[in-house]
Amino acid sequence: MSATAGQAQGERSLAERLGLKPGQVVQEIGWDEDADDDLRDSIEELTGNELVDEDFEDVVDIVLLWWRDGDGDLFDALSSVLTNLSEGGQIWLLTPKAGRDGHVEPSDIGEDATTAGLSQTSSISAAPDWSGTRLATPKARR
Repeated sequence: MSATAGQAQGERSLAERLGLKPGQVVQEIGWDEDADDDLRDSIEELTGNELVDEDFEDVVDIVLLWWRDGDGDLFDALSSVLTNLSEGGQIWLLTPKAGRDGHVEPSDIGEDATTAGLSQTSSISAAPDWSGTRLATPKARR
């Protein structure tokens, strides 16, 4: 598998902006046909691992949570993904950008993340149609 084609097109930088590293295990939850394939491919290329799905029962380093308004209760979803998250692991909450179908208000994300015991550490433009919010567990989580 050659990474040079992706690097030449700048795709690799998508996963780098998420702070991912080679060897990390990334669990993807909430995938649907609107998910950004370039971002997904970039993550697999950088980590060297295929994305694992919600049925994966081992510990993961990163959870990639595609979330749209109307997908259900965000607090419940965030609480659920904490189960397999490694100590020091992070959740990347990917939501449609403002003005797009399924957009989630940042205030809703902040409220539900805090209630789930997570800290919102940064937000980025993760893909053309998706915003990414990095959520981290407290340092002394037990």
